[in-house]
Amino acid sequence: MEIAVYDSKLEVARALSDRLVAWNREDGLKSLALSGGSTPKIWFDVLSESYRDTLPWEELSFYWGDERCVPPGHPDSNYGMTHKHLLRKVGVPEGQIYRIRGEAPPGQEAGRYGQVLRKTLPASGGWPVLDLVVLGLGEDGHTASIFPHEAHLWDAPDCCVVATHPGSGQHRISLTGGVINQATRVVFLVTGRNKAERVLEISRGLEGSEKYPASRVAPKSGKLLWLLDADAAALLP
Repeated sequence: MEIAVYDSKLEVARALSDRLVAWNREDGLKSLALSGGSTPKIWFDVLSESYRDTLPWEELSFYWGDERCVPPGHPDSNYGMTHKHLLRKVGVPEGQIYRIRGEAPPGQEAGRYGQVLRKTLPASGGWPVLDLVVLGLGEDGHTASIFPHEAHLWDAPDCCVVATHPGSGQHRISLTGGVINQATRVVFLVTGRNKAERVLEISRGLEGSEKYPASRVAPKSGKLLWLLDADAAALLP
């Protein structure tokens, strides 16, 4: 595990952008699974404004780690936010955008998207292999859309599952642990003082942290990176 700390959300976004460029030069980055949220939005803006001519957008394929079960034009749609802030600005070909259809029946869509992953990605150990999975971290220790009250979904035998937000009851489609941990690289993108306690517990493996789904992120490649702003890292030694 590598942990890197920066002063602000903007610096975190720039750091991940620089890493993308480096990884592409090293390994020929091809497939990325993205997340939603305020920090990824800043990252997408940085990419579209400052890295439009630096990355081979025409060669990259985009997937999602999770999606809210809403239409793509809904304010809650992870795909909608990504399309607005990144994809349409850098000219990613439509054929390389593999969105989760939040407007479809959840169970049906979880099965369909799992098949999309298996058909379009290389495989290893029985799982599709993404080059990069970018994850967020919730105050409750959830990641993707696997929440503590449904932690068993992490070990589901399928690529995707239907999860339920514990507060709103909103259904979501999420990748499972098998897909996430088979990725070549996994990055936690975490900002904000409200995440500091979870960051400390999970990154240090403190007693009791095993109840958080985010604690089960352990890519088989060993390439796990935490990118934090100073607030999220406030409790780290």
